[in-house]
Amino acid sequence: MTQPCCMIVEDQALIGMSLEASLEDAGFRVGGPFPSNAQALQWLERETPAVALLDVMLNDGACLQIASALKSRGVPFVIYSGLPPSAERPPELRDVPWLEKPVHRETLAKVLEELSAAEV
Repeated sequence: MTQPCCMIVEDQALIGMSLEASLEDAGFRVGGPFPSNAQALQWLERETPAVALLDVMLNDGACLQIASALKSRGVPFVIYSGLPPSAERPPELRDVPWLEKPVHRETLAKVLEELSAAEV
């Protein structure tokens, strides 16, 4: 059985590296971490992950283009943000699980595993 690929989009290097290590320990292959919209979108031109983990606000703006690209491909994703969820979310982020930083690594792995298993 192949490991599902989880795309990580996170502009804080230490958080990105920690997420990468946690998800690899949980059995995921990791794409990224990508610190910007531009890098993540470039990777998505060649790859399609099983699931993705997105920080909402990146150094080059909100992750809305990435969210749109993932939704158009049917790739489930989770928002992992220091910002609380808002009732007035943009359409690209509606009906998406939202986890506020920090989250226990077991909780994060469980949510991503459930999302990737639902898509199989």
